[in-house]
Amino acid sequence: MKRALLFGLLLAGMLSAPAYAQMKEKSLYERLGGYDAISAVVNELATRLVTDRKLGVYFKGLSNDSKRKLIAHLTDFVCSATGGPCIYTGRDMKTAHEGLGITEEDWDRFVKITKEVLDKFKVPAREQQEFLQAVAPLKSVIVEKK
Repeated sequence: MKRALLFGLLLAGMLSAPAYAQMKEKSLYERLGGYDAISAVVNELATRLVTDRKLGVYFKGLSNDSKRKLIAHLTDFVCSATGGPCIYTGRDMKTAHEGLGITEEDWDRFVKITKEVLDKFKVPAREQQEFLQAVAPLKSVIVEKK
């Protein structure tokens, strides 16, 4: 019914074709498969980050409970950032990473691992690109300049 109304507005000239296309397009959250798919990807990503010989140092000393909380926050963050219904209640990215000494090399490693995980879950190239574009602005508040 809703689609028919939108199509009717398009035919009547009250809605432009680009606006119609944009309205019917699913959010990145939906195209990624929703909460369960995002949760699976985040769990795999977190496992790889924690066990990575270079990036694992940032997780040393965290209890299993703290790691689970981190995964829950990261899942909510990704869900929210991709247009999903989640509400991220964690700290802002600058506060959460300040003082860790994360380098440009660390960021590049994080992106590489993220791409590997997205490939493992067969996330299409377009959605991978959109996801990476969504997190790219975080680099400026996570990477510490020397």
